[in-house]
Amino acid sequence: MSVAFVTYVALIVVPYLRHQRLPGGDPTKLEWHFFVPCRDEESVIGDTIAYLRETFRDAHVWVIDDDSEDRTAEVVTGLRGPRHGGTGDQRLHLVRRRRPFARTGKGDALNSAYQELKRWLGKHADTDRAIIVVVDADGRPAPDCLEVCSAEHLFGDPRVGAVQVDVRMSNRGTPQSERGYVKRKFGTALVRMQDLEFRSAIAAIQLSRGHTGTISMGGNGQFTRLSALDSIVEGAGPWRGALLEDFELGVHLLTAGWQTGFTVDTHVDQEALYSLRRFLTQRTRWGQGTMQCARYVRRIWDSRHLSTLGAAEMLYYLAQPWMQLLGTLIYPIPFVLLGIRATQQPTEVWEWFTGGAWLLFATYGSFGLLPFIIWGPIYRKKCEPDKSFFRGLAYGFAYAIYIYTFYITSWRALIRLIRGHNGWTKTRRNTETSHPVVALDH
Repeated sequence: MSVAFVTYVALIVVPYLRHQRLPGGDPTKLEWHFFVPCRDEESVIGDTIAYLRETFRDAHVWVIDDDSEDRTAEVVTGLRGPRHGGTGDQRLHLVRRRRPFARTGKGDALNSAYQELKRWLGKHADTDRAIIVVVDADGRPAPDCLEVCSAEHLFGDPRVGAVQVDVRMSNRGTPQSERGYVKRKFGTALVRMQDLEFRSAIAAIQLSRGHTGTISMGGNGQFTRLSALDSIVEGAGPWRGALLEDFELGVHLLTAGWQTGFTVDTHVDQEALYSLRRFLTQRTRWGQGTMQCARYVRRIWDSRHLSTLGAAEMLYYLAQPWMQLLGTLIYPIPFVLLGIRATQQPTEVWEWFTGGAWLLFATYGSFGLLPFIIWGPIYRKKCEPDKSFFRGLAYGFAYAIYIYTFYITSWRALIRLIRGHNGWTKTRRNTETSHPVVALDH
């Protein structure tokens, strides 16, 4: 397994390092609609709306208030106007949801905006031209993202139904000032690891998926053609009930025959988490969502639109949380047995170790750590060239430790799955104070 994984990493590193920026396109040929799902986002939504409306003046912004308990809706209403006897901002829209139909998941919130957009456009709209852009309430798409996504190899190709852009952490290298020294250092390192993960490892995986035709979507910076969404509508809309609604959307688009794209030529900024507890909550939700998507294994394998290699790649992704569960059970066994033997026959074990067995440990450690350590220097070279080589190496070792949190979140996700806790739990922003978070089950 380790050798196979090292080979896989080597294969995805090469396209990532060799990538060259491609020419953009003409965004005026398309119609852009930003979907911003919000649940208690008073602290960030005002700045996000101001940024989107100032940067993308011809685009429409659809804010989905998921029955927020704070002033999210009031902030949006205030920004809409009308002011000074005018008609207000006609490109800023508010979609309001109410319980018991609200707070049931991000997919349901996006479906509400989809239905509202369809009514607003009317029956004769050109759905091939309309592009839906899903961004987080704190998201900041790069100013050139519409131009890049309009390129001939992306939405310039009518076969492309969706495009995912690179994700960056806006607060990388910025510590939280109000925390103690140790917590501040730990939080800064955790943010850096999230940036490294998205901008190097995940970006490389996505670029390699271009060869298998299985590029997946993300929850932030997700661009989708409206006609593609129309083609996979079921029930209330195109988004389904999995906690990992972005990957689930990609499954339905790919198995329906649409192509998907990914680009590192532009990006969307989002805020990474300083808190380990909030980070584990977020990744538990993602892990549980991946487990839920196991119900699409047959759909993926039987799809005539996916190659055998493409189907195998998607199934490998779906298997990862289950492999992590298996790994936590299998990997410790040799060390437990060795520890027992060492307590019974310490002299023989020591002679065995010094007689050459240490090579086994060195080999095992190299194959176990190298696929993760390598991303530190790669991240430094591609994303942070002003950092020293040794800083990049330190990033790599930190990333190897960071990866082990996924073993924890996989078990937490499994426990939630067994208990039937399928509700969508919102991850609190860094600026939010601690308070009880209610997860509503479907």
